[in-house]
Amino acid sequence: MTASSTFGLSSEARNLHWLLTNLVEEVPGLLSVAVVSSDGLLLLSSDPGRNAQARAVSEDRAGGPRGSSADLATVVSGIGSLTIGAAKLMNAGGVKHTMVAMDEGSLFVMSISDGSLLGVHGSADCDMSVVAYHMALFVGRAGHVLTPELRSELRKSLEAESAGSVR
Repeated sequence: MTASSTFGLSSEARNLHWLLTNLVEEVPGLLSVAVVSSDGLLLLSSDPGRNAQARAVSEDRAGGPRGSSADLATVVSGIGSLTIGAAKLMNAGGVKHTMVAMDEGSLFVMSISDGSLLGVHGSADCDMSVVAYHMALFVGRAGHVLTPELRSELRKSLEAESAGSVR
């Protein structure tokens, strides 16, 4: 699992790709990682090749890609929105992180900055404390560089990559 090509990107975007690749390589049991903007758009993904494969499969069946970072981005955005709404209803302040433990895996969502989120899908046997620790490191390192300009650059990069893989 690696982040997509960084050719032609700014140094900040390359650093963010490097941080994501480092997260994926250092933490055993990660299946998919996605950085999502406050409006729910996928900005950065750990498995761009799998996204292209999922798009090709989705053309053959109704529904959409399953297991891709595009799906993870959708789930992360929904859970982020739900937990932010719950925190407001409970007057509990901002949401720092959310964890969902399932029979066959785990889902972790952590706030980055300005509403952006880091989402991680882990295997059933991943060490949740190790995942949370490395996510916190990623957020601490990425939060200050994830500016509106960088989010725009990352989004355009993903769109260009998608357009190239559809052809």
